[in-house]
Amino acid sequence: MSKKCEICGKSKVFGNKVTFSNKKSSRTWAPNIRRVKAVVNGSVKRINVCTRCLRSGYVQRAI
Repeated sequence: MSKKCEICGKSKVFGNKVTFSNKKSSRTWAPNIRRVKAVVNGSVKRINVCTRCLRSGYVQRAI
C-alpha cells in the first residue's frame, strides 16, 4: 500500500532526528493512511485516504 493520500496528496516527509547531544540522523514521518471503500464518480472504489480527509468529510464512505 502506498503511503500517499489520494485526496490531498499527503505523503511521507523527511527530516532529522536530533539527540540531546545535538547529533543528527535522518528519519521520516508517515501519514496515517487508511484503505477505505468510497464513492468516486458514482461508483464504489477502494482508495487510500489519510485520516484527516476522512474526519473532515472530504470522502463519502460506501456502506
